[in-house]
Amino acid sequence: MGRPETPGTADPAAVPGRGTVDGAGLRPPDATPAALTVGPAEAQRHPHAARPVTVASSLGPLAGLRADADESASVGGPPATALLLPGYSGSKEDFAPLIDPIAAAGIGVLAVDLPGQYESPGPDAEHEYRPSSLGPVIAGVVADEAGAGRRVLLLGHSYGGLVARAAVLAGAPVRGLTLMDSGPGELPMGRRRSDLDVVEPVLRRRGIDEMIALRDASGQWSSTHPHVVELLRERLRRTAIAALLGMGDALRSEDDRTAELVAAVRSRRVPCLVVCGIDDDAWPVSMQRTMADRLEAEFAAVPHATHAPNVENPSALLDVLVPTWRTWLRDDILG
Repeated sequence: MGRPETPGTADPAAVPGRGTVDGAGLRPPDATPAALTVGPAEAQRHPHAARPVTVASSLGPLAGLRADADESASVGGPPATALLLPGYSGSKEDFAPLIDPIAAAGIGVLAVDLPGQYESPGPDAEHEYRPSSLGPVIAGVVADEAGAGRRVLLLGHSYGGLVARAAVLAGAPVRGLTLMDSGPGELPMGRRRSDLDVVEPVLRRRGIDEMIALRDASGQWSSTHPHVVELLRERLRRTAIAALLGMGDALRSEDDRTAELVAAVRSRRVPCLVVCGIDDDAWPVSMQRTMADRLEAEFAAVPHATHAPNVENPSALLDVLVPTWRTWLRDDILG
């Protein structure tokens, strides 16, 4: 499927040490994750102990952040890794607040930039960024992880959820699937879809700097720490325009493939979780709950969060993810 990962180019000395989860030592393995002191205004810069890596894929190297699991907190059996996929215009840094607590709970973490996003190069053709094209790419990454002896828990946020679904449909050997703030198909009418309609001609005619100017003018980043805004601007500048256009088109045209996913997860006995912010303004919560029902999946709504609980309320999100994933892994051992 690809070459082994290689270390990233970032200076390892710049990565903070892990430290303890609760300030007094690691919590017992089955305890609820301790509360995080992090606000959405600074989440992407939240310190963590992950190291930058490069992961091979069929579309070229993917930039990633990998954190090793605390083996003393493992549920037993082969090691497990949570593979985290970001959404449209996002990056691996969107998962920064989650990394250390997940690793401390005995589950390794691999967060990646999708092809074309931020530090991952990507193809020039827009159609190669559709979920049906990126899904097999991620399926290859999952297969490599499985080939290295790891059980993979796949999570996709927003557009990453559509890609994660496509990966499972492409045969990715996952031990669990989490769809976070992602829907059964295209975005319904609303502000986020309208924003994509506005952005597309701007990107085609004026480029990425004009898109950044639009976001600045909208006040979207007004309550965000300047250090984080710097990162958000930089990752947009380094994201391929073809990726933004291709993903943006797919967000407005993706078919509902839930029936296919139901057949796939049932036949392979893959447990699923649908989780979202309780005030999600992309796909309505009711739509996501219905999708969960169709999948016979667990469902959870995270309080005090809209479309990105990973940065808006990571502590409450971890309260859902960690116990659920540990149960899946334990059930997997028991057969």
